[in-house]
Amino acid sequence: MPKLVASTTLGTAEWKNSTLIRGDVAQELAKLKQRPGGSIAVSGSATLVRSLLRERLLDELRLLVHPIVLGKGRRLFEGGDEVPLKLLDSKAFSTGVVSLVYGPADD
Repeated sequence: MPKLVASTTLGTAEWKNSTLIRGDVAQELAKLKQRPGGSIAVSGSATLVRSLLRERLLDELRLLVHPIVLGKGRRLFEGGDEVPLKLLDSKAFSTGVVSLVYGPADD
């Protein structure tokens, strides 16, 4: 599977089938979305997710909510632009974890 690595600090992406994206990540991903092919998934970067939400480049936002309150730590959503979303799907698991899938709200 091809991997796109968005980074401001890496000089190269050493992983197999990887392409390093530097500079305006939102602009590069907007170009990729215009090309035919599969979906683009973001894993492990709250900063990138916030940026893509702000630029209206996410078709879906999938969240897993775990039944624990930490009281501190990094937040996925910090102060900034409001991005209206609508719930597309939800599922509760026996562990108490809830899967939520959001899409852009109709303007």
